[in-house]
Amino acid sequence: MTALLALVRKELLSLFALPTAYLTLTMVALVTALIFFDHLRIYNQTLFLYATTTMGGFSTDEIPDYINLWDAVFFPVMETLGLTLIGAVPLVTMRVFAEERSRGTDELLVTTGLTPTTIVVGKFAVTFLFVTLMMGVSFVYPATAIARGGLGIEHLAAVFVGLTLYSIALASIGLVCSAFASSQLVAAVSAWAVAFVFWDFAWVYPFVSEGVAGFLDAISLHLRYGSFAEGIVSLSNIVYFGGVVLVAVAAARFSFDLRRVGA
Repeated sequence: MTALLALVRKELLSLFALPTAYLTLTMVALVTALIFFDHLRIYNQTLFLYATTTMGGFSTDEIPDYINLWDAVFFPVMETLGLTLIGAVPLVTMRVFAEERSRGTDELLVTTGLTPTTIVVGKFAVTFLFVTLMMGVSFVYPATAIARGGLGIEHLAAVFVGLTLYSIALASIGLVCSAFASSQLVAAVSAWAVAFVFWDFAWVYPFVSEGVAGFLDAISLHLRYGSFAEGIVSLSNIVYFGGVVLVAVAAARFSFDLRRVGA
């Protein structure tokens, strides 16, 4: 347990000693605030237009169904952030294993008494903590704006849960790519490639059977996390993201055995 805590402390210090971590936090927080503010502004302008007598008018408690936070704010924000996070998260994960492999210090970790499984779990835990912090910082402005307006705070909470789980899934993909690479650049590029492939399989549907298309839908990141924009936190989607994490941990653990066999 002492060795594990030392590993977690080392990973946290290494992570926050890099400018990449702060740049990623700042970038995601700024992009989230700008995207959310822009869509919320458009939503409020639409409400104002429909509230005027020239547009028929309605009370604030009689907003038409076709003017809602989901269509105007939450869904487009999640769509844009989904692609933004694919670019941002691998910048954090690319060094976690790849740097150790390039320096040869991953073997030294094993000599400290830590098993490969413990090393993998410790590195994954620290990375998940960071991406959760990243999403928490990013949602300060949206949560403040929604809470002050008295609208959609439960909906926003579902969006936060969805984006956090999605970010953790992206981090898991990035960590696996880092575990099998000795170059941080290779780890980042491969993580981007894999994440984009799993983002949406709609492009391949015309070339596959209905059964295969259904399977691809089931493993698509976009369709799984997009449902959170509706304010629905379903058990099946939580299990899906949990499954991504477990598969990633097992794959990263396997990389240690593969390297040992290759040696």
